[in-house]
Amino acid sequence: MKCPCTSGEDYSACCEPIIQQKKPAATAEQLMRSRYSAYALGHVDWIIESQSPDGRQFVDRNATEQWSKRAKWHKLEVVSVQDGGVDDAEGFVDFKAYYTIAGEDITHHEVASFRKEDGAWYFVDGIEVKPRPFKHLAPKIGPNDPCTCGSGKKYKKCCGKLV
Repeated sequence: MKCPCTSGEDYSACCEPIIQQKKPAATAEQLMRSRYSAYALGHVDWIIESQSPDGRQFVDRNATEQWSKRAKWHKLEVVSVQDGGVDDAEGFVDFKAYYTIAGEDITHHEVASFRKEDGAWYFVDGIEVKPRPFKHLAPKIGPNDPCTCGSGKKYKKCCGKLV
């Protein structure tokens, strides 16, 4: 089976050894990918275990498990990675997780922070990246401006009545 983290590798060679704690994540990105796979496959123990020790008390196991099970996980997209390499002590992974829950397609965009403690990477926190607001680029048409359809009437007396 291909790994849910969309690395292109087989699960048994990618995230499974990390989730089963047979090998540690070498980088923050590897830990991020293993956490996504854990959500996709319902391995809640790894989601909690890979949380920083000082933050585990704030993880709601039941809510995490329900979210993991109720969602249909589609893919993980790693947008960028800052630090978080083998020799680093901290790192940041900008990612998008695509899933469907209750019939709604959702893209969760987050910048996650990771810290290495005693040689092991842990998830510390994440900041959700909100989409930019839509900006209308066309010039605004006033009610007394000529109608855009070319009728020669004022907009409010022509196509503006339809809005």
